[in-house]
Amino acid sequence: MSLSPPLSSDPAPDPALVSLLAFWADAGVDTTYSEQPINRLEAGRRRLEAPAQVAAAVVRGEPALVLSPVGGGVGPATATAIARDQARAANTLDELAAAIAAFELCPLRSMGARQSVFARGRPDAPVMIIGEGPGADEDVQGLPFVGKAGKLLDRMLAAAGLSEAVFITNTVFWRPPGNRTPTAEEQAICAPFVARAIELVDPRLLVLVGGAAAKSMLGRPEGILSLRGRWTDWTGEDGHPRPVLPTLHPAFLLRQPAAKKHAWADLLSVAARLERDRGSP
Repeated sequence: MSLSPPLSSDPAPDPALVSLLAFWADAGVDTTYSEQPINRLEAGRRRLEAPAQVAAAVVRGEPALVLSPVGGGVGPATATAIARDQARAANTLDELAAAIAAFELCPLRSMGARQSVFARGRPDAPVMIIGEGPGADEDVQGLPFVGKAGKLLDRMLAAAGLSEAVFITNTVFWRPPGNRTPTAEEQAICAPFVARAIELVDPRLLVLVGGAAAKSMLGRPEGILSLRGRWTDWTGEDGHPRPVLPTLHPAFLLRQPAAKKHAWADLLSVAARLERDRGSP
């Protein structure tokens, strides 16, 4: 495989760089690890400048290190504990969004994501929708549920009269590579931020969109087809139980249009319960 000469009037590229690219091309490499360049030297520097909490973890002798490029050798339990401390320190949603954007201990952050994706919607919404994780469109725009699946969700919410009643977020805040399902460990590290968002928004109801979100939030092994449409409770660190309804992910509905009737029934159940709660003393 040969490299074509540059078409612009820019200075000629470094011959060593051209030679290196040609070597990898001849070796069969035709894709990049991520859509954006990653400064590996900077990632290495951050590994060497791990926060003070890491030293405490070393003193405790914590096992099971997370060897991600920006993990600093921090174990999952310590990463979760640090996330909890930083989440608790956030007194507003803006502060929470800033804490998430600055958080470096979730492995997903170093896997090609452009930016953190926190939330959109009404900050005092009576309904909080929690999905799985950002996709490609969300990664670009920095907002959850803005791609095809998100547009379908918005149409369904509008039809159910819930458009102005929702706050939307995910169980993880960085796009998993290839839009894969986030791992339980990745979700656990991000969970304190999700819990703090629930405390700050203080919704009446939670809607868990998709199997990954339902399993993570509820700690249940069942699939979404078994969990959907069944009300249960979720209790956070504030000790306040909140009604929760798992439902189907709109991405699944795009692949299985016949299942839309089930998701529609779930949204009607949410609207009815919200209306009933509004009428309660």
